[in-house]
Amino acid sequence: MTHPYFHAVSSAKLFGGTSDDYLPIHAWFDATKESFPDFRHRALRHHAEGVFECERVFGATIRNSHGKDVPVRYVGEQHVMEDCGRIPTIADWLSKIRPEAWMSRATNVGAQARRAA
Repeated sequence: MTHPYFHAVSSAKLFGGTSDDYLPIHAWFDATKESFPDFRHRALRHHAEGVFECERVFGATIRNSHGKDVPVRYVGEQHVMEDCGRIPTIADWLSKIRPEAWMSRATNVGAQARRAA
């Protein structure tokens, strides 16, 4: 889906209430578009660990405008399923990163500082 609003409309159909009840959760998942405005932004939150992080941020449940308690994890899983077709693991995303030399180039900053002194 292209916008958190459409995920929120889908949540209202699935769980009751209105789209406004769910928009903050869906906006949280897609906030990473600020840094990477294409599908790759999903690697940061669209996975099983992201669903559990969402639950830590928003709580175990939210009460929708119809007075029904809805598990936040269900809403998060719905979002990821709609975008990815499944709930990947973070390993699924990270395993697709092509390693480059700068990623593993370690420096011993403390030793360099002592030598310079």
